[in-house]
This record gives sequence, C-alpha cells and structure tokens, in this order.
Amino acid sequence: MPQKTSTAARQTVAVIGGGFSGSVFALKFSQAAPGTDVVVIERGRRAGRGLAYGACAPDHLLNVPVSRMELGLKPAFAQWLASHSNVLGEALAESGGDLEAAFVPRELFGSYLEERVRDAGLKVLRGEAVALLDFPGRGVLLADGREIAADIVVLATGNLPPRPPGSRDGWLYDTGLFVPDPWAPDAFDGLDKDAPVVLLGTGLTMVDIALKLSGLGHRGQMIALSRRGYLPLAHKAGGSWPAFHDPKVQASPLALMRLLRGEAKKAAARDVPWQRVMDTMRPAVARVWAGWSTAARAQFLRHLRPRWDIHRHRMAPRIAQRLEALVASGQLQVMGGSVKGYSRAKDGVEVVFRQRGTANEFVLPAARVINCTGPRSDLDRLAFPVFSDLKRRGLIAPDVLGLGIETDDCAALGAAGHVSPWLYALGPLTRPSWWEVVAVPEINAQIDRLVHDLTAGHTAADPSLAEAFSDLGAGI
Repeated sequence: MPQKTSTAARQTVAVIGGGFSGSVFALKFSQAAPGTDVVVIERGRRAGRGLAYGACAPDHLLNVPVSRMELGLKPAFAQWLASHSNVLGEALAESGGDLEAAFVPRELFGSYLEERVRDAGLKVLRGEAVALLDFPGRGVLLADGREIAADIVVLATGNLPPRPPGSRDGWLYDTGLFVPDPWAPDAFDGLDKDAPVVLLGTGLTMVDIALKLSGLGHRGQMIALSRRGYLPLAHKAGGSWPAFHDPKVQASPLALMRLLRGEAKKAAARDVPWQRVMDTMRPAVARVWAGWSTAARAQFLRHLRPRWDIHRHRMAPRIAQRLEALVASGQLQVMGGSVKGYSRAKDGVEVVFRQRGTANEFVLPAARVINCTGPRSDLDRLAFPVFSDLKRRGLIAPDVLGLGIETDDCAALGAAGHVSPWLYALGPLTRPSWWEVVAVPEINAQIDRLVHDLTAGHTAADPSLAEAFSDLGAGI
C-alpha cells in the first residue's frame, strides 16, 4: 500500500506522462505536498492536453457534458468556460443555455488543463522516458541521456497508440498505404480528397476520424469495418432511474447483461431513455469487475464487450447527427465481418472483406487503410521502451487479459506479486483492477486517492478504490 511521503528530506516525484492523468496528479500533489519537487516528463510539446485533448479537431466534442469534467481545480471548468462563451453558441443552444449540460469542444478542455499547468508553474521536462536508473539509484532515464533522480515514480502514460490488427498480409503495414496511428500529424498527408479509404474499426476513434476527414474536405467514400459493425450510440437527455443492482450479489457477465436489458425494457415502458439505466449502473462497475474471476472477465471481453462499449461510451448528440448525415449521404458505409487479406492495386490497395454471417466477399479499393481500432493495452506484446525495461526488471506485471498492468489500488505489482512502495500507475494502465478507469470522473477519483495516500498515509479504515468510484454517483 502507498506510504506517506517523508518530510525529513525534500523528495522528488517523477510523473511519466503529461496528459490528463499526469498533469492533474502533478497539480493536486503539488498543492497537497508543497515541499516536494514534482517533475512531469512529457514527449509532446504541450503538457496538459495529451492525445485526447491535443490531437483533436475543432469540431470534436467531449463525450460527456461539462458537469462530468469538473476536477476540483480553481477556477472550475464551467467558470473558465464562462469567459469563453463566444465560442459556445452551438453547444449552449443544444443544451438550452445550460452550460453544465453542454457538450463542448474537446480542445477547450485541453486549453483549460494546459493553462492550469502553466499557471501552477509545474516543472515539465520535454522528453521520452526509456528506462529507470540502475540500482542503487532511483529515477528515470530519458532518451536524450538525461537522468532524473526520483524517490517516487508515477506511470501516467494514458492510452497507448493503436497496434495493427493481425493479418496474413502484413506487408501492408510497412507501406505508406497504411496509417498505423490516425492521430499522427502526417496521417493524411498526400491523400487525394476524392480517393476511397477503409477505416479499421467502428468505435469512437472511427467516428472522430470520419468526421475529421469530412471536416478536411474529403469527398471520397469511407468504409468502416469491424467484426460486428456496431456503431457507438448517442447520449439522450431526460428522465432518471433508481439503483437496481445489489453490490452484495455477484452476477455473472451474462446475468448482468440480462439484468441491464430487463431494466432498459422497464425504463422504456415508462418513457425513460435506456441511457439512464446505464448511468445508474456506472458507479457499481468497478465492484462488479473486482468480483469476477479471470474466466468471467475473459467471457465478458470475448462476447459482451462490443455491446457494452457502444452503450456505455456514447456520442454527443451533435456528433451523432453528423455521423448519421455521413451515413445517409452514402459517403460513410459501415460493415460487419472480417478482413481476409490485402492485395496491391494500381492506385492503392484492395481489401478483401467477408460480410458477417454470410459467405459474401467484397473487394474494397482504398487509397489508405486507416487503423481506427483504438488504443492498445497488451503490454506483453507491445515494446514501448520504458515498459520493456520495467518488465525486464520485474517491476510490473502485465495482466493475462492484455488490459494493462496489475496494481494494488494505484501501487504497481511486480512480477513476484510484491506491492511497490515507490512505483505507481494511474488511468488506463490500471484497467485490470477496475475495467472502467478511462473517463475523467474515475481517473480524478483515483488521483485524489493516490494524493491522499502519499501525503496522509493509507490506513485500513480508508474505503477501497472501488467504493470511491461508487461514491461518484450515477451519471454519464
């Protein structure tokens, strides 16, 4: 368990990652422990934004309303937005003038965080962490050779870049016809605006990229492919639904999904959107996940995750409308099935695709194949330098389901099962323990917990982190 930081000597905390998780932790820890040196290590040019709030286009919106993005910082996000009301016309019109219920551009939240980091005077080093220092030292080695001595290291790397899907025709991945990371600055350089493209994946990443291409003036057809062909669903306002899940009763993944469907039917009969049922369930997710066996978790991931994701991780109403317009115009086509292979073509590549539930195969021409499968987390198969070093040293243990690393609350578990007294992790890396720890409310609660444990000390009387997530209350 985390130990209280010593006040006998000035300590240094190194935070690897200056996106949302790392920046908010650094801000809150600096306030709680003013006698500690906090160093944020960030590869990008601007701390505070990360991928989610830095690589977005101006018309990309937050997937939740303003009220769910509050962090306890000053000024509050809503207060800060009030001074930028001149760019909120469409968002405020959609929410009936209620700022806290508005879905605002993601880049505004990035600007808010970046400003908080700048105003706090946090020490931000621009560089890539590639390894830890050799024993008996403790700290972080950067790619440029700098050594950052630290008593505590916090892994806050956020979502890791996507990994190309497995294919027998891996030659494609070594060519300029394949876009491995759709958020890379040069992802669409040289793309003919009339050329067809294939998007691998039909989730929120695909939605962002399809809208980004459309916003860039792309006129060619976009074909989005995934195993089931599910699109994310939209948020809907109105109504409420009472709590219906007893945390003392452990239900299997199938039983839980039946329960959700049953409650959704009851809600529909009372003209309450099914979204309120999902929102009511949200605070219990961490407890449910923690109570499942590895086999039950694997069953959920294999069979039920796609349906869960499209209902749980939803689109802002305006985003849904824009996506529907692309589909209605025929520019965007969504298909479910499997990619059987790729072949070279005169003007690009041909994608051989078998439609789900049939023997029908389609040959889809494309000038680019764009990887929209979303962030990867299977650290046993991904060779990022700092994680490779941590694995080699036995300081982290990637989980068997490929979701991240094993933790005890926020403390990293080593390969031998020991709880580290100095190495911690935040955000998506900790999904093996909590599953739903990718959104702002949960990560913010996790940050508050780690700050408390490191400054005040963890006690047996403290509630579990799953209970802290439960205290967040129902909501999007």
